[in-house]
Amino acid sequence: MSQPVPPPSSGNPFADGAYPQAPAPAAPARDNVALGVAAAFAAALVTAGIYGGIIGATKYQIGFAAVGVGYLIGLVAGKVGGRNPALPVVSAILSLGAVYLGQLLGLAIAISDMLRLTVTELFFENFELLTTGWKEEAGPMSFLFLAIGAFAAFSAAKKSAG
Repeated sequence: MSQPVPPPSSGNPFADGAYPQAPAPAAPARDNVALGVAAAFAAALVTAGIYGGIIGATKYQIGFAAVGVGYLIGLVAGKVGGRNPALPVVSAILSLGAVYLGQLLGLAIAISDMLRLTVTELFFENFELLTTGWKEEAGPMSFLFLAIGAFAAFSAAKKSAG
């Protein structure tokens, strides 16, 4: 018995019309609360530094920057963590901390030259002096920016999880 001989090949694997199927991309990890919280915490640290730098450079608190801090934290939490109902609340709390730390960092940048201390010395070795200065300078706008950031984080986490 002889085997049938296949037709000669042109060397082109696609000549017969058979196209290989690419594997489907893996779906991103969703509904992982721990990963969402960790990513939101990292975003809070980064945005607090940026917000503090903006305040230190301009000597003003900028409401849109506080909104951006909250929005980015909530966005990251929702995109990475999914639809868990705890993530908007955690995002709002992290945003409060990030806006507060940003305000402290901005104050440290603004007064470091006057006190002849570096920003890190103020922040890590004289933190009580920094918080006392913040309490004296904090007015309704400081607290409004805290609230705006928290609201933006809560909203963004809810919307981005969908």
